[in-house]
Amino acid sequence: MLSEVTPQQVSEAIDKRADEARGWLMDAIAFESVQGNEAEIQAYMLELLKSLGFDAEYREISDDIFDDPEYSHNEDEMSYKGRPNIVATTKGTGGGRSLILQAHVDVVPGADWVDAFEPKFEDGYVIGRGAMDDKGQVIMQTLAMAVLQDLGVELKGDVEQQVVIEEEVGGNGALSLIRQGCTADGVIVGEGSSLNVYPANRGALWFQAKTTGTPMHMGRRHEGQNAIEKMVEVIAHMQDYEKKIIAESANYPLFEHYAAPVQLCLGIIRAEGWPSMVAGECYMEGGIGFLPNKTMPQVKEELWAEIMKTEDEWLRDHFEIKYDKLHNDSYEIPGDHPLAVTFNDSVKEYHPGSEIFGWNVSCDARLYNRVAGLPTLVFGAADIQQAHSGGEKVSMAELLDGARGLALGIARWCNGE
Repeated sequence: MLSEVTPQQVSEAIDKRADEARGWLMDAIAFESVQGNEAEIQAYMLELLKSLGFDAEYREISDDIFDDPEYSHNEDEMSYKGRPNIVATTKGTGGGRSLILQAHVDVVPGADWVDAFEPKFEDGYVIGRGAMDDKGQVIMQTLAMAVLQDLGVELKGDVEQQVVIEEEVGGNGALSLIRQGCTADGVIVGEGSSLNVYPANRGALWFQAKTTGTPMHMGRRHEGQNAIEKMVEVIAHMQDYEKKIIAESANYPLFEHYAAPVQLCLGIIRAEGWPSMVAGECYMEGGIGFLPNKTMPQVKEELWAEIMKTEDEWLRDHFEIKYDKLHNDSYEIPGDHPLAVTFNDSVKEYHPGSEIFGWNVSCDARLYNRVAGLPTLVFGAADIQQAHSGGEKVSMAELLDGARGLALGIARWCNGE
């Protein structure tokens, strides 16, 4: 058994399993694992992990999670019966630092991409829904652990590989494992980072807004209150708030890469009625991105205050806003935290351009940091622009380099002082 491993040994071990890993990924993509349809991919992953010699098991999710204050509600909620997470545990010899590796198997629908779940390998890329988000990261983590086992590396710290569901609707699979007591000295959440190391994420808060007017015939329009027109003013105030949070977040540490790392997005608007009738109600949904310089309650308070600056008394009395859906907090650990430095140094052995900075996207990472209180970072292959896209793909060369860096980093982290 080895207590230490060299970059060259890791690289050669990855090469030996490269074709096999590509096959695992293509197998995984073929499962249409949208929300509610994760059972088959989880059965595949459980069998794969067991076949590699890992102590893997299902972790059931209780429907009691619906009542958890951190639960992310969505329009397609359903029972979790038959829809488990997976945990594969590698016990260390003791005296080292423990680690959680986490990635998700649920994907967004293929939409207009008719062969989204028919994986292809072309010009060095694996193509298909989930290639990057997030089955490629699941396979990268599996490959990294497999080669450490192949090399006979003896880890001092425990490693827990988690394969979860429902990241795409807010992280309910991860939340379940956290409530079940998972813990470690560090957490790596697999998402596309272009092999950079992200020790901070921006938050995302979805809102549902409503304005109420007085419906009446268009011939008497000026005697009524039009809910659509009221929402137009709400939008103007929301855009003023966006300018404010962008200005207040400029050059925030770890997010200096981005000209506008925060944003307010208007995604859905609708009104019920008739073309020749003053609208009685108008609904709008959207999201707000924010950095760790603001808390989620603070964002809610500030947005409300900005809208209430209106001089329209009717609007002040006939406007409401709720936050019943996705509510991902921001999080950060220092860029020089040992977890970030250890893995960035390890990745640089194979990908010298790797950097440490914040991610202007939100994912499960914030739950491990904010709810579980664990040092957490995001790491993976391919750029976030591939996520949810038609023709989603991942470079196998990049995925293999990521697995090399991950395997070396795991050995250094778990066996470090």
